[in-house]
Amino acid sequence: MLTLNNLKSPKGAHRNIKRIGRGQGSGQGTQAGKGHKGQKARGGGGTALGFEGGQMPLYRRLPKRGFKNAPFRTIYAEVSLSLVNTKFTSGEVTREALVEKGMIKGINKRRPIKILGGGELKNALTFVGIDKFTKSTEEAINKAGGKIVIKEGK
Repeated sequence: MLTLNNLKSPKGAHRNIKRIGRGQGSGQGTQAGKGHKGQKARGGGGTALGFEGGQMPLYRRLPKRGFKNAPFRTIYAEVSLSLVNTKFTSGEVTREALVEKGMIKGINKRRPIKILGGGELKNALTFVGIDKFTKSTEEAINKAGGKIVIKEGK
């Protein structure tokens, strides 16, 4: 019987670490596997990513043009309609209800919510305070007899 007092790692699962710079007897003394002198042999030695030996790096030589929207884009917490269909049978679909049922977790709790298509809605649900819907989702909600309620101030 396997108990805590007779647990063992499988054979070959653990190897001793290579202790570098601990004397000649270790086989990794003197230069400790770093060769002879030079920048890479020093403590903290090495170069930053993109460093080209003092030459102007490629990423600084190339022109930068245009507008990049990445810092300003809106990232949505996405929930599929088929998942909503399985978790809700009636009532209102709100941010709090989605969090409570475990459909939105982590950082997505703070993000605006977007309901994606995929599947059809069988129950007439009311969506309150949801930020965005795809066109196919809106059609599916209306077809099932549901409603989309937009909160004031948005």
